[in-house]
Amino acid sequence: MTAVAEKLRAASALLETVSGTPRLDAELLLAHVLGLTRSDLLLRQRDLGVPASFDGLVERRLSGEPVAYITGIRDFWTISLRVTPDVLIPRPDSETLIEAAVAHFAERPPRAVLDLGTGSGALLLAALDQWPQARGLGIDISPGALGVARENAARLALSNRADFRIGDWADGVNGPFDLILINPPYIARNAPLSGDVLHEPQGALFAGAEGLDDYRRIAPQLPRLLSDGGMAAVEIGHDQRDSVSALFADRGLAVEARRDLAGHDRCLAITPPAAD
Repeated sequence: MTAVAEKLRAASALLETVSGTPRLDAELLLAHVLGLTRSDLLLRQRDLGVPASFDGLVERRLSGEPVAYITGIRDFWTISLRVTPDVLIPRPDSETLIEAAVAHFAERPPRAVLDLGTGSGALLLAALDQWPQARGLGIDISPGALGVARENAARLALSNRADFRIGDWADGVNGPFDLILINPPYIARNAPLSGDVLHEPQGALFAGAEGLDDYRRIAPQLPRLLSDGGMAAVEIGHDQRDSVSALFADRGLAVEARRDLAGHDRCLAITPPAAD
């Protein structure tokens, strides 16, 4: 067995105590310290050594620090993003919002995109990468998050089509927008948490006693922001379909739930009511 294989096996055994994907974590950390992609690491491991600094990264993961914060990189949809503790770590569940948008705009691509609570810029930049003719605006209340989003736009050569602004949801934002992407805080204040979320910014996680406070603020603003034929893709918790759908339906909007790869309700596709 090569030194790399032995080290990965030993690190994976240690990481089983903190991670549901210990082998993947070990491979990502070693690839990072070697300056390689994970696929390159696996292809070339017989020819590689293990830097001493790898042990320090494993220790950080053992303390509970998320892999994405250790490496500073997270893949999302078709793009790779820089992430820091100023932003939520983009997750595959959130790609359900982009999938819903792709389905809605199969025949007519969106031109104007709004991302409320943009964080790292993941949703907005994924949409701009998907539709090269689109322009977008990302709003966030956190200056730190906006700094990360702007850096990601520059890294992806999308700064000329992506604007970012500090703000409190859509207050002061004028529409209409063809596509609105929203991933608000939706965890109830007293919900028990574990794993990576313990290290993520709490302001991007919690939304009152029921996890609905931010939906209640967003719903009244959505009708004026959506263009005719447009849609909003809104992320929800797995048990929030009925409660959140009602908030938007009460504003005269049409609501359809979409499920993530695990089969959980994850996205509400919201559209203006059909014209009579």
